Amino acid sequence: MEQADLFAIAAPSVVEIAGVDEAGRGPLAGAVYAAAVILPERHDIAGLADSKVLSARQRDKLALQIREQALAWHIACATVAEIDTLNILHATMLAMRRAVEGLGVHPALALIDGNRVPPGLPCQARAIVKGDATEPAISAASILAKTARDAELLVLHERYPLYGFDQHKGYGTAQHLEALRTHGPCPEHRRSFAPVRKSLES
Repeated sequence: MEQADLFAIAAPSVVEIAGVDEAGRGPLAGAVYAAAVILPERHDIAGLADSKVLSARQRDKLALQIREQALAWHIACATVAEIDTLNILHATMLAMRRAVEGLGVHPALALIDGNRVPPGLPCQARAIVKGDATEPAISAASILAKTARDAELLVLHERYPLYGFDQHKGYGTAQHLEALRTHGPCPEHRRSFAPVRKSLES
């Protein structure tokens, strides 16, 4: 009995917590991305924050550190076709679920940025509004999702240079809307989004 008590004190159980966040709900083109990250209890990744407040250079540097030090990480997406079929909310939930499922391990808890928990997760989950600014694992997921999506938009720019995806990353800027009016949508535009749908009607 004494040995069991000593063992319990010397080797407490470790609860693995995954942070989950998405990137690309608002843009008019490209997939929506999500990432899940399990960070070690001790790490030296300085500067974790909501990806939106970081520069591209800061995000790229942090993404490398996250991949090197995380206990597990996975990036997933929902395609433009899935966005147009399911709607952007449900496609985002799908991408988040895929990110958690792809970790290779089942965390005890997933912390989800926002106010909704994706259905069908293989673990317990809790939604945290603005969690990307308060939970390091969610911040890490935010950075991985954002850098992965930005990389995809650079590929799309090479394929469809008329739209300026390298500049606005698919968001509905004046430049992007003008390109839509002039050239119509490309295959990677989300036809369920009003500006893209309008460009098809004109």
